Amino acid sequence: MNILLTGFEPFGGEAINPSWEVAQRLDGPLAPGVRVVSRCLPCAFRPSIAALDEALRETRPAIVLALGLARGRAELSLERVAVNLIDARIADNSGAQPIDEPVVADGPAAYFSTLPLKPMLAGLRAAGHPAGLSYTAGSYVCNTVFYALQHALAGQGLRSGFMHVPCLPEQAAREPAPSMALGEMIDGVRLALVLALESRETATDVRFSAGTIA
Repeated sequence: MNILLTGFEPFGGEAINPSWEVAQRLDGPLAPGVRVVSRCLPCAFRPSIAALDEALRETRPAIVLALGLARGRAELSLERVAVNLIDARIADNSGAQPIDEPVVADGPAAYFSTLPLKPMLAGLRAAGHPAGLSYTAGSYVCNTVFYALQHALAGQGLRSGFMHVPCLPEQAAREPAPSMALGEMIDGVRLALVLALESRETATDVRFSAGTIA
């Protein structure tokens, strides 16, 4: 069984992207008969969709978790919904800056994650990892990949979704922002994958009263 884990190349003038630093270090066996296959996606709107589609064809995964950087967040953010909107605050790495465009023409307005988010969140918090549910993945390349992923796998019964990670301490030192050590991110994402693999539920009776919107 393959689990596809994606991260992004650096963008916005950064020299490093923690999403890829985490993903590449988890490439390999996760559990007996289960392997994580990591892929780095370009931080560019249309090229990222093409690279994601190629990775899905190559790996034929049973579970997919896409990772991205969210500067300003202090926790591992499990994203709940992807919207069919590109509205770029800055140009992507190819120089494109679409405004008010759909990710998929004539696609539905939104898709929900098909990961067992609440069991994953409960498990991460029980293990001491800062984690939360988020109700927006933004309108930049992270949301584009999340939406494209859910669109590509719609109706197939596979577990797939997106998680944002914070800045690394060295990034926060240059421009103040919440941060998390790379080792903690790696441990948290590894546990999230195990929970996604093992959970038999897509929801629990645990009530989480709020999520991240900003």
